[in-house]
Amino acid sequence: MCQQTRITTVLPYYAAFLERWPTLDDLAAADLDDVLKAWAGLGYYRRARALHACAQAARAVGGLPGDAGALRELPGIGPYTAGAIASIAFGLREPAVDGNVERVLSRLDAAPEEPWSAAGKRALRQRTQQLHDALPDDAHPGDLTQALMELGATTCSVTSPSCGECPLAPACRAQADEEQSAWPRKRARKPPVPIAAAAGLAWLGGVPVLARRRGRGLLGGLWEPIRAPLDGTIGATDALHGAFVEVGLRAAVGPRLGQVQHVFSHRRLTLDVYEVAVEGVPRSGGPYDRVEACAPDTVGLSRLARKALALGDRPPLLLAAELSRGTVSR
Repeated sequence: MCQQTRITTVLPYYAAFLERWPTLDDLAAADLDDVLKAWAGLGYYRRARALHACAQAARAVGGLPGDAGALRELPGIGPYTAGAIASIAFGLREPAVDGNVERVLSRLDAAPEEPWSAAGKRALRQRTQQLHDALPDDAHPGDLTQALMELGATTCSVTSPSCGECPLAPACRAQADEEQSAWPRKRARKPPVPIAAAAGLAWLGGVPVLARRRGRGLLGGLWEPIRAPLDGTIGATDALHGAFVEVGLRAAVGPRLGQVQHVFSHRRLTLDVYEVAVEGVPRSGGPYDRVEACAPDTVGLSRLARKALALGDRPPLLLAAELSRGTVSR
C-alpha cells in the first residue's frame, strides 16, 4: 500500500484491510471485487490485484517462502519487497531499496549519477548489502532495513532534510557539499500524454449501469460507467452509441453533464460525461467482462469513476421517451 502512496493516506486503509483479511489465507479466499472495493481511493490498482494473486500463490506453496529468491517468484514481489520481507520477517541480510533508502544512500555517497538506471539500481543494492554485511553477528537485519526507510521518511526528507538531527551527517558527502537537494539525481520527466474519452451515465430500474473492466491493463477489475475512447475520428455521441451496443444496450445520448480530468502515471485523461437513456439486457462486451445495473457502493470504483458519477442523476424522461418511440437508430 505504501508504494507511491503516503503513509498518512495508507493507515486507515491498512487497518481496515487487516481487520477484514487478517491472514494470507483470508486474503487468498477473498473475492477480487471485494479486494478492489476495499482498495478504492488508494489508486494504482495493479498493486491490489498483485497482492490478491500473491496471497493465493503463497497459500498454494504453504505460506511465504523464507528466502528472497523464492519470494521474488510470487506475483507482485520484486527485489525491494522481497528484500524487505526477507530482512524484517526472516532476519536475513538482504537489501531493500525503496525511495527513502535511495535518497539516504545517494546523499550519503553523492552517487550514483543515474539511480533510475539498471547500473544505478545495482549500485544502490550493493551499497545496502555492504551495510548489512557490516552488521554485528547479533544484529537483526530488519532493524537496519527499517532504520534506513525511517531515516529517509522523517529526517532525510525530499525538500527540507534535518541534517542537524541526522546520525549520518558527519559522513554525508551531499551535506558536506551543501548539495542535499541535488541528490538523488532526477531523470527528466516527459509530460503526460493527453487522451480523451466519453462516458455515459445510464440507469435501468433506477440503478446506474456500471461495467467491470477486464482484469488486465489500466483500471483492470474496477467498475465504471460505460466509456468510449475519442481519437478525433468520431464524435462522442456516435462513440457512446457504439460502446453501449457492444454491451447489448440501445442508447439515446443526451446532454453533456460536464468534464472530469484524471492523471495516470504517463497519461492525462479528459473525460466528457453524458446523460444516456438505455433499454435492453446488459451483457459483457468490448473491454468489459461484466455489465449490470448495480449500486455504486457495492462495487470497487476508481476515483475517476466516482468523479464521473458525481456529475449525474437519473436521465431525463425526454430521453427515455425518445428511446421508446424508436427515434434512436441504435
